[in-house]
Amino acid sequence: MDSVRNPYTPNAGAPPEILVGRDDQTRSFTTLLERLSRGRTEQSMVITGLRGVGKTVLLGEFGDIARRARWEVVEIEASKHDDSKFRERMFAQLRTALLQLSPRARWTERGKRAAEVLSAFAVSIDAQGVWTLSWDVPPAEGAGDSGDLGLDLTDVLVAIGEAAQEQERGIVLLIDEVQFLRPTQLEALIQAIHKTVQRKLPVTFVGAGLPQIAELAGDAKSYAERLFKFPKIDSLADPFNRQALTAPAETEGVSFTEDAVDLAMEITKGYPYFVQELGYQVWEVAEQDPITRADIQIAKEAYEAKLDSSFFRVRLDRATPLQTAYMRAMAELGPEPQKAADVARVLHRESNQVAPTRAELIEMGLLYTPEHGYAAFTVPDFDKFMLRAVPELVVPEIQRRRKKK
Repeated sequence: MDSVRNPYTPNAGAPPEILVGRDDQTRSFTTLLERLSRGRTEQSMVITGLRGVGKTVLLGEFGDIARRARWEVVEIEASKHDDSKFRERMFAQLRTALLQLSPRARWTERGKRAAEVLSAFAVSIDAQGVWTLSWDVPPAEGAGDSGDLGLDLTDVLVAIGEAAQEQERGIVLLIDEVQFLRPTQLEALIQAIHKTVQRKLPVTFVGAGLPQIAELAGDAKSYAERLFKFPKIDSLADPFNRQALTAPAETEGVSFTEDAVDLAMEITKGYPYFVQELGYQVWEVAEQDPITRADIQIAKEAYEAKLDSSFFRVRLDRATPLQTAYMRAMAELGPEPQKAADVARVLHRESNQVAPTRAELIEMGLLYTPEHGYAAFTVPDFDKFMLRAVPELVVPEIQRRRKKK
């Protein structure tokens, strides 16, 4: 087939030609915006799921929905920044949102107040003790300037929410990779959104992250489970998994035979990213319409090689030898969540010796804990990749901890 016409998009966060199987989530988000616009409250959302299920794509769709509804969208990909850097990023995005809500020349008292609180939030002290501001709006006094991130972010979102409400508009914070927020940052966001809900302001925070996010949010604030919904998205079920493969090709006038789709679903298990990658590789090898089972079989090798060299390999390359050995031991046990003691046994070590390694892998976003004492890969089929990439289990020497007398 013509490569220029290839309708598949196996890129990080790239929207597919046609989004399928996520109607429940988009309806929930639309309802959220409409209720807040009417001055009513509604639970915000934090989408959870493994890598490759389309969380980032869904956030992008939410952004498009919000913009069509004339909401201002603040989009952030969380990373492991300290609180001062987090303040800088929030300030830059919220300043843009405020200026989009209303140009400075048309600020009302609420708009001016929001700008002043935002300035107070951004004020910092350098090594010489000199106050600096990143724009020329004087800071408010007694709001946004306490030095406590939770209190200050609350002041900012309330002030901007009031300015948005006056303009009959709204603000939505879309934050990806929520699991990488520091506890203080996640707590501050939850605290701030809680206050905007109490004030019935058109402000909301919708996030996406790995499965442990619900637990992290609950640890940050006990009322998080009442403030948010935590919908979990997974691989696409019939008939959406099939549609995710066939619908893009149909836009180019190309079809699949039924047995070709059956094999594609067997290979990809309906994971959206995998479907896009296989579709892309099949398009490159197929020579005519319809695409057949033989085309899928030919493309499978290139599909697996592409996943191994990019989607999987980029995660393994971040691991130390000991972290690699831990993940290889998990893969040895199978694709299911594995008990920490069983992994330690494969490594011929005691659980307390490898517990720090397990914690590091969770911190890195390579593992998560579906239940106490167990860990699982955050990437589908990562166990199979580990067996291919690391044929033999090699355990580096681990210094044994001395037992306390």
